[in-house]
Amino acid sequence: MSYLTVARDAEAEIEVKRSRFLCTIARVETEDAARAVVEGLRKQHWDARHHCSCLRIQHGRLHPDVERSSDDGEPAGTAGAPMLEVLRGREVGDVVAVVTRWFGGTLLGAGGLVRAYGDAVRAGLDASGLLRRDLVREHVLELDHADAGRVESELRTRGVAVLDSAYGAQVTLRLGVPPEDEERLAALVAELTAGAGKTTVAGERWVDSLAP
Repeated sequence: MSYLTVARDAEAEIEVKRSRFLCTIARVETEDAARAVVEGLRKQHWDARHHCSCLRIQHGRLHPDVERSSDDGEPAGTAGAPMLEVLRGREVGDVVAVVTRWFGGTLLGAGGLVRAYGDAVRAGLDASGLLRRDLVREHVLELDHADAGRVESELRTRGVAVLDSAYGAQVTLRLGVPPEDEERLAALVAELTAGAGKTTVAGERWVDSLAP
């Protein structure tokens, strides 16, 4: 299982007919954390007229996504909903987007607001960048010191994620692979260790990598 999230917290600002739209993007894992971001921005930018927001929380395969949006005083459906559609379109989870608006004196109309709020979130996501999160099965492989460097290098070269390496009496590698690749990993380890090496399953974890 995999999904996308933001690589870093970020801000981006656009201006439409003298109204300023500042988008703040933050990675969050709970609704409470998302609300804290919104309230923090209300206090920081107390002079702004609106703090419209949306969020998508990805809890993994056992729970559905949580989605929320708020127009914060803008006409219904002109702010929070189009902002949320941008997050859906980019397939991004674990994120809150807040667009703070300073009114410039010119009414934008419903269509203008929809475009402005959506464009602000697009700019925010462009600034934040994206990560891919993969749920992998964690395997532990113990090796002699004489073999560890070669085996680790070969595993990396062949696309196996080496999550950690620890040096003691033996070298312990922690490897991450999708469940469907476990048979391939077993065959690869057998090939590289002449049949002497075997992995043991240590659980599951989420691993982040740069999105293509």
